Amino acid sequence: MNKKVVTVIKDHFMIIVLVVVYVLFMIGTSGAIFQPMNFNALITQNAYVYILGCGMLMCMLTGGNIDLSCGSVVCLLGAFGAYLMMIRHMSAGAAIVLMLAAGIIYGIVLGYLVAYVNIPPWIATLAGYLAFRGLGTAILSGNSKTGSISVAAQKAFLKVFSGKLFSSKMGTLNIPCMVAGILAAAAVIIINTRSRAVKLKKGYEADSASSVAVKSVLGAAVVLLVAYKLGMAGGIPTVLVWVAIVVLLYSFITEKTTIGRHFYVVGGNMEAARLSGVNTKLIMFTAYLNMAVLTVVTTWVVLARFQAANSTAGTNYEMDAIASCVVGGVSAYGGEGKVSGMVVGATLIGVINLGMSLVNWDANLQKVVKGAVLLGAVAFDIISKKRAQ
Repeated sequence: MNKKVVTVIKDHFMIIVLVVVYVLFMIGTSGAIFQPMNFNALITQNAYVYILGCGMLMCMLTGGNIDLSCGSVVCLLGAFGAYLMMIRHMSAGAAIVLMLAAGIIYGIVLGYLVAYVNIPPWIATLAGYLAFRGLGTAILSGNSKTGSISVAAQKAFLKVFSGKLFSSKMGTLNIPCMVAGILAAAAVIIINTRSRAVKLKKGYEADSASSVAVKSVLGAAVVLLVAYKLGMAGGIPTVLVWVAIVVLLYSFITEKTTIGRHFYVVGGNMEAARLSGVNTKLIMFTAYLNMAVLTVVTTWVVLARFQAANSTAGTNYEMDAIASCVVGGVSAYGGEGKVSGMVVGATLIGVINLGMSLVNWDANLQKVVKGAVLLGAVAFDIISKKRAQ
């Protein structure tokens, strides 16, 4: 096989896997997974993976570190927010601010323990994993006979985090959605073209013009398809806006800022980074504070999606976030990985979740499949690096 073709396949292996898996589920569900409502479901049901995945990526960049507590924190903060809004009758705005404040306080404490007390991250976050779900369940049990607090009456909160932009009747083409899709597709083409031009101007290695053109056309086509499907499903979910903001922000931070480069340097060789003047403790502290803030955002989204806080909220969220990073090419040893790769990984996890649900696979079998995908991704990454040496 042509060496160039092999390189392309290796560089885009997980995208190819994503397409293959999606096609298989299209066949297995007789096209049901391609229906507009399932495009909408893929986004709304898996938004937490994208948001937490960005935070987990920053933790993993520092040396393969992870946060095991984020799912339990979602449970606790959801219970706290629901209590404030429905039991204490606080406004949604005030509850949102207090939830954010609680998340920041937790992030500061966790970041301090990891960065300055030198408690191993998995130990510090495992403690949170065990404690916070218990605390959240206690709040719910103490204020509700059913162990769940509904926030359905908080219309403003639901509209912001689980509503729709350009809402329209389902099954009819939504023109504003298509206009937004066209603008987004144009942005994809402009960004790819400009990125190549900047690299060439600075003398960096860049993809060929034909490669950039293919990527741009395919990217724009995907954006337009998603816009069309969401338009037919009644509008763009507001949660997609939140996901887009988070993903674009962290793409910029990791690729264009000094602090973003410091995360990679610390993960590559912490001692060398320290000797070169990088404040390694501050980077570790920032990683876990950042994870806590994104966990708060995830809580808002999840609380609005289910319209209630309950003790099962956030279950296995940390595992899906870790899996999305590893499957997306983030090194389990730190120092390598991109937000774009995490997005591919999160989408693959989402397609697997949705596809297996549509074909009514047993929940235990679903876990087996996701475990196999995770192991396969790590094995492929390790084998590829050994061959490259």
